[in-house]
Amino acid sequence: MKLYYAPTLHSYKVCAVARYLDSPVEYVAVDLKAGEHRSPAFLAINPGARVPVLSEGGKSLWESNAIMMRLALLAGSDLWPQGVAQSDVLRWLSWDSEHFKPHAGAFYFEHIIKPAIGLGDPDPAALAAATPPFLASARILDDHLSGRQFLLDDRLTIADFAVAVTLPFAEQSGMPLDGFPSIRDWHARLEALPAWREPFPQSAQAPAA
Repeated sequence: MKLYYAPTLHSYKVCAVARYLDSPVEYVAVDLKAGEHRSPAFLAINPGARVPVLSEGGKSLWESNAIMMRLALLAGSDLWPQGVAQSDVLRWLSWDSEHFKPHAGAFYFEHIIKPAIGLGDPDPAALAAATPPFLASARILDDHLSGRQFLLDDRLTIADFAVAVTLPFAEQSGMPLDGFPSIRDWHARLEALPAWREPFPQSAQAPAA
């Protein structure tokens, strides 16, 4: 299997899962700045021109959450649980995609991505618009995590890897996390995992969007 990645948020969580599971993948770095993701060879495995991509037995799987599920299945890991717990994981993956990450991602984009690609300073209007929905979502997440080790009580799952993916960059992105101690404690538990701290197989770089 080959896992195509770049230093992006979506690659971050997939590479973290792969490293946590010690998945038997060959890591293939894709140089986004050089446009390798738009090459005919790469478009043949993902016409969407995005990373990450898992290539397995002549078939390609893209979309980071699907790749995390596949890696967990191949490993026989409870990171992708069966039964009722699986629905709970899907709930948090869906909630993250629709609510938490879009607003957390706004802080990440304005403070980290824009300067990195020469788009200027953070837009105060964009940050002001993102702040109320971010705080509302963070309150839901913090309340849920109170008294829990992970999103599914004491069980680590791919949902934790997905929902937490912007948190390593919270301080740098100016994410307003004051007043959310359960989120900070939860991320500290993830930070104790070597695979989370250093997900990429090469020198760590600041992820792109």
